[in-house]
Amino acid sequence: MLTVASDIEVLARFGRALADPIRCRILLALRDAPAYPADLADALGISRTRLSNHLTCLRDCGLVVTVPNGRRTRYELADERLGHALDDLRTAVVAVETDRTCADADARGCC
Repeated sequence: MLTVASDIEVLARFGRALADPIRCRILLALRDAPAYPADLADALGISRTRLSNHLTCLRDCGLVVTVPNGRRTRYELADERLGHALDDLRTAVVAVETDRTCADADARGCC
């Protein structure tokens, strides 16, 4: 049975997915077009085993879905709005200073 996740759960899952650069690369690739695992592995220059582990994480986070196509399985974003969200996050991050993560990092002792 499917349930609707709370706002906090959704953001936590999205954060977990974005916490790894390879998963970010996968999401950005799938933003452009659905893809088969072998093609994704070749395009990203990683092993199929490593890609499989990351796709499992993204699927468990609810960000990607599988679409059976004959004997193959294609991956795509679970919702087209995720592509827009990725673009919004990416452009928002570009506006942040490049020399630190937080505006008050020195005062807070973080980042």
